[in-house]
Amino acid sequence: MPCLPVPPPAETIRAQCAQALAEDLGPAGIAAGDPSAALIPESKILQAEVICREAAVICGRPWFDEVMHQLDETIEIDWRVNEGQHVDANTVLCSLHGSARHLLSAERSALNFLQTLSATASQTRRFVEAISGTGAQLLDTRKTLPGLRLAQKYAVRCGGGCNHRIGLFDMIMLKENHIIAAGSISQAVAQAKKQAPGIAIEVEVETLQELQQALDADVSRILLDNMAPENLRRAVKLAAGRTPLEASGGVELNTIREIALTGVDYISTGAITKHVQAIDLSMRFINEYP
Repeated sequence: MPCLPVPPPAETIRAQCAQALAEDLGPAGIAAGDPSAALIPESKILQAEVICREAAVICGRPWFDEVMHQLDETIEIDWRVNEGQHVDANTVLCSLHGSARHLLSAERSALNFLQTLSATASQTRRFVEAISGTGAQLLDTRKTLPGLRLAQKYAVRCGGGCNHRIGLFDMIMLKENHIIAAGSISQAVAQAKKQAPGIAIEVEVETLQELQQALDADVSRILLDNMAPENLRRAVKLAAGRTPLEASGGVELNTIREIALTGVDYISTGAITKHVQAIDLSMRFINEYP
């Protein structure tokens, strides 16, 4: 599974930024879509700074830059921090030089990406630090903001976590309803192997009896759903390293270390992508560009 913080393809970022700007500027675009900024003389060139008002892990620079440059490719951006870097409150993240009109028109869309992805990265870093030294690896889920899955999964990697499957297409996960529909774990796995040979298969189980059935079915990974720590330890002993085990369900910051200490290989949680609060950022003009 990918862990390196490599951004999504450039065309994906371009499309996401174009959509964000269209939401703000409307069909008229920059020419008439921001009458507030139009009050400023077109020739006005200013310097601005983006300030992070709270401690955070910064993520989203490619989106911020793309928004700015889609409106005005002459805007100069000087970053003071790196992607994935932890910063203290009141840190200046970057300085900008360019058209005051265009900086104002791009401000909110650019900051929306930066504050949201930094929130995901910051939340991920908290969870990663909570299980430090246990040997367990933190994974995300598909519980992401619609349209921003690749962006949020990139933010997870910037925060030190790793990605689970990207979508339904790149891994088979057989959950309770799949198993009920197929008839049994063994039947569900057999059908999956026949229909999609070569694709990794993970099976979700809720009991140690189901775990044994999944072990016998020879799958790539087994998800232990909402198991108490005592049963997780029993599951680790039963699996004896034959199949990687993933714990999920009820995973929060105050419970994850206890889960990790049971010996599971992976822990997945939607909390790092859906239980996030945007980081407090602001852009302030400083003076006229000399």
